[in-house]
Amino acid sequence: MIKRIQSRDHAGYRSLVRLASSARARREQRATLLDGAHLIEAFRAAGGTAETLVASEAGQARDEVRRLFDETPAHARMLLADRLFDDIAQVATPTGVLAVIRTPAPPALPARLENCLLLEGIQDPGNLGSILRTAVAAGVGRVLLSKGCAFAWSPKVLRAGQGAHFFLALHEDAPLGAVAEQFDGPVIATDPRAALSLFDAALAARCAWIFGTEGAGASPALAARASLRVRVPMPGPAESLNVAAAAAVCLFEQVRQTGRRRA
Repeated sequence: MIKRIQSRDHAGYRSLVRLASSARARREQRATLLDGAHLIEAFRAAGGTAETLVASEAGQARDEVRRLFDETPAHARMLLADRLFDDIAQVATPTGVLAVIRTPAPPALPARLENCLLLEGIQDPGNLGSILRTAVAAGVGRVLLSKGCAFAWSPKVLRAGQGAHFFLALHEDAPLGAVAEQFDGPVIATDPRAALSLFDAALAARCAWIFGTEGAGASPALAARASLRVRVPMPGPAESLNVAAAAAVCLFEQVRQTGRRRA
């Protein structure tokens, strides 16, 4: 059954507004919004079932939106007046379709971690989403985030991740120091002062990569847990790389050296 909503006073609409506008509501309800066909398609491809699918009246008139709205598994469906949909859209040009999904609880950490990322204090949603997207492309299956990182399931991080979330085990508020201490393989941190170039390092197929805040990098306490420090050679005058760019360079150098393929 499709609920048609024309009023801002409707309880279902007010719930959508809270999710769209409040990070606190998203965390407390363990729910978030997927805005647009690409994210919803990726969620569907990963076997997800939405709590609610929402379309605008104008969106419902388009074949792509109507197909997603009709065929994506969901517990409920809403059709909003265009003016209401535009109020909760997460992008400048509304796509006409969004989904409310439950954000999964962090899975239990396995006794032995495979190749993984340890992210400390990554606050920019665009950077975080880009790192997650790169991780999936490079065959990494697990990302651990410290307190102080952007909420991994916020709409901005989801848009930047382009569906990567649905193929990763994500652990928020993770004890990165303890994980690095217990990891029984190379723990690698980037450091612009390191003597060893990334391209001269012998990278294993199984590593724990540390990437720190956009400005200061990893904290001294976490960086001290690294068994290897490498620098990304930069012949140009720039002082540093964007953290998302640095992560991409490192992970794909690892792919190049080890020939890893996604399982």
